Amino acid sequence: MKYALTIILFLFVSSVFAQNTGDKPLIQFTGIITDVDSNTVVPYVTVTNLTNKEQRYAANYKGYFSFIAHPGDTILYTAIGYKDLLLAIPSQINDSKYTAMIKMKAEIVNLPTVRVYPWATVEEFTRDFMSMKIADDDYVIAARNLSPSSLSGLIMTLPRDGGEIQSINNRLNHDRALNKNMVQTNPLLNPFAWGKLMQSIFKGDKARSESN
Repeated sequence: MKYALTIILFLFVSSVFAQNTGDKPLIQFTGIITDVDSNTVVPYVTVTNLTNKEQRYAANYKGYFSFIAHPGDTILYTAIGYKDLLLAIPSQINDSKYTAMIKMKAEIVNLPTVRVYPWATVEEFTRDFMSMKIADDDYVIAARNLSPSSLSGLIMTLPRDGGEIQSINNRLNHDRALNKNMVQTNPLLNPFAWGKLMQSIFKGDKARSESN
């Protein structure tokens, strides 16, 4: 009697399941997943059939996927860096296969700011903080940079800029223009110098003769 009831129950469940599956024919669901903005392929997307016991499938590196489903099944598409997409297969399909172009939108995630500290423990931070040398303020730094020793060192080490070089060249050109007619020559080659020398000698001899 037990076995008979078990067989009858099994046949009843099988008939109900067959009727339910007969109402929804199987189709080959195929698709390619791309980015909605750039139309580039989105690889390795997880495709989940929520209607059929959440069976999961994976698209390949070209964004292509293909699996058996029923018309009207709800499909969830998930990928890292993209918003989750929930779409349903059309209920009325007149063919044994269905192809869809799936468009996913990139998701911008703003991560919180992370501060990395070089101290592993509070004790290390306290030790470094207590031994830290406090830097000078802006006033002390400005006074040190404007001290006579600092300015003299800068004068000795810094090269001349374009304005200083131009000023020196202008002054040298001015000096050459003023002194070009005042060139010193050898007095022995100047006849006027020889005449002045002879006059001095004659005047000296005349003065000596008159004194005698």
